[in-house]
Amino acid sequence: MDEELNVTYMITLDGHVEVHKYRFLYFIIMFTVYILIICSNSTIVYLIWTHQNLHEPMYIFIAALSLNSVLFSTNIYPKLLIDFLSEKQIISYQACLVQYFMCYAIGGSEFLLLSAMAYDRYVSICKPLQYPTIMTKTTISIFLVLAWLVPACQLVASATMSANQKLCGFNLRVIFCNNSIYKLHCETSRTISVYGVFILLNVALFPMLFIIFTYAKIFITTYRSCKEVRKKAAETCLPHLLVLINFSLLCTYDVIIVRLESDIPKLARLFMTLQITVYNPLFNPIIYGLKMKEISKHLKRLLCQNKMK
Repeated sequence: MDEELNVTYMITLDGHVEVHKYRFLYFIIMFTVYILIICSNSTIVYLIWTHQNLHEPMYIFIAALSLNSVLFSTNIYPKLLIDFLSEKQIISYQACLVQYFMCYAIGGSEFLLLSAMAYDRYVSICKPLQYPTIMTKTTISIFLVLAWLVPACQLVASATMSANQKLCGFNLRVIFCNNSIYKLHCETSRTISVYGVFILLNVALFPMLFIIFTYAKIFITTYRSCKEVRKKAAETCLPHLLVLINFSLLCTYDVIIVRLESDIPKLARLFMTLQITVYNPLFNPIIYGLKMKEISKHLKRLLCQNKMK
């Protein structure tokens, strides 16, 4: 079985629970969630784009995270909504690889963007006098480009290797294509496994360790400072930490799900998968919109203007 044959095979997505019975309910709920994700994240991007006082590194990175949420959701939700209304929940192997690639490329960029935000907060709080010379427009542009390109370039190689693997399975116990696609391969490739660990270290573990180290330095510095500095650090760092903790827990689940697939009940697996598709993209803009004072202020003005109209 070569690559040309592999891409024509249809993969069954068998992670749905009683989809035929509740298809319209599922569709309405997930369609509503998708619209909320698009609207809430687009609003954050719009506010940052249109207000000059939000053209700062921290807010630019928040806008990038919101854009990521839109891209991630658009990679998942349209196919998910179609599946709810279809008799069979199937996807071609080629399309499955594309969905897998987009899912983890965007997920990897999320960690790198959170790392950039952590570094920005570290320089702002611990080295305030050097902040304008360190966090320049060029630096921000480099961080953004690297955050999106590094995971994407690494995932291209992984998806290409998977495309060349011989398939013996055609059933995935998921609702969208994730790292469980390796279960479809006839043989476990040592090269793919090692390279997968390499990617995991590069775009997830090392950035997470960097973030933890950075925030530890920030808290040590602010602990020795006055109350006003501690309050400012809490206001700007707390939302980032909430997003990081949430995203890290969901990614940890996604990484281990392949190894524990047979031990997790179908309903529980579906619930946790929905957490990945709903919680992070939907609640990130809520966290930033409510916890970040400047964004919250502009958001209230926008809502008041709409009410007056």
